[in-house]
Amino acid sequence: MDTVTPLNVIVDNLVEMTQLFSDVAMGAGLAPLLVLMGTLLVVFSLGVFGVLTLGAVGNLFTAE
Repeated sequence: MDTVTPLNVIVDNLVEMTQLFSDVAMGAGLAPLLVLMGTLLVVFSLGVFGVLTLGAVGNLFTAE
């Protein structure tokens, strides 16, 4: 049961980090737009590379 305390600390830090980041990101000016564009860029990149990875794995198991 020694791992319960570090896990609680990690979860608490993640929750606090999310709250602090959302306060800064939803601040003034164009910050919300920048967060949205960054999120869209990351999601698009993950989607493209995910499809490419699935294609490569599928190519390993198909006969030519």
